[in-house]
Amino acid sequence: MKIRRRAIVHLAVGAAVLPAVPRIARAQAYPSRPVRIVVGFPAGGATDIQARLMGEWLSERLGQQFIVENKPGASGNIGTEMVVRAPADGYTLLQVVTPNAINSALFGHLGFDFVRDIAPVIYAARLAYVVVVNPSVPVKTLPELIAYAKANPGKINYGSAGQGTPQNITCELFKMMTGVNLVHVPYKGGAPAVADLIAGHVQVIFAPVSESIQQIKSGKLRALAVTTASRLDVLPDVPPVGDFVPGYEASGFAGIGAPRNTPPEIIDKLNKELNAGLADSKIKARIVELGGTVVGGSPAEFGKIISDATEKWAKVIKFAGIKAE
Repeated sequence: MKIRRRAIVHLAVGAAVLPAVPRIARAQAYPSRPVRIVVGFPAGGATDIQARLMGEWLSERLGQQFIVENKPGASGNIGTEMVVRAPADGYTLLQVVTPNAINSALFGHLGFDFVRDIAPVIYAARLAYVVVVNPSVPVKTLPELIAYAKANPGKINYGSAGQGTPQNITCELFKMMTGVNLVHVPYKGGAPAVADLIAGHVQVIFAPVSESIQQIKSGKLRALAVTTASRLDVLPDVPPVGDFVPGYEASGFAGIGAPRNTPPEIIDKLNKELNAGLADSKIKARIVELGGTVVGGSPAEFGKIISDATEKWAKVIKFAGIKAE
């Protein structure tokens, strides 16, 4: 009787382990062919560069090519939908960025629900924006800008990369919290907006650090504040907006996602390897150069960041009445 009972227990334990065996084998075998990382924006920008950093690291660590594929258009929605519709097998990934959290409120009829349909893998970097003005604007601090704007309502123009872009909504949040009246001038991209700021055609931009750092260092633009909760290593003398507008914080994010229902063991493997990459000094230095702060962490932590940002920016978009172009 004891032998029979012991055999039954042994069989039960073995049966419990069996479902885990294919999962472990699948994770060990992955990847067995090249993997693509879809970027919903053109090549050469900060989003593309960060994806390539992660792809190169994964290629070296996992022995297969992780190839960046640029699919720009519709504020990243074309590339995102491509990943949403891809097989959930770990061979198609998405470079996830702030516009993904904005678009659900900005576009009324997307063919997907980003929070539901993309599984978070890792929160790679927190991205900063910096409030920059043309040096001809008679302000040297953020409080001076607020006072100047209130003394000249509707006479100060701010540029952005277009309706619903991070430059647009971060400034609209600032307007909402300070009551200033700045006039939005949308451009078809961040570079022409910065060029017109330097030329004096607009007076202020909430610009990505990666698009403005060289102009700040050369004196072509004056930095007043950063949108993150704390100062940046690349701009240590520039205070946060929140020092003068309590509660203001407008970080962007960059990370990796996958189609929902991607096997959790594959997501965990990618997360582990990417966390190791983010600890690499060369990768950390490059992300800092691009105006980011390395984060890392678990898929669940990134999921919360995405969910919170989606809710936050939906409120700003509704308040400001922002419509997609």
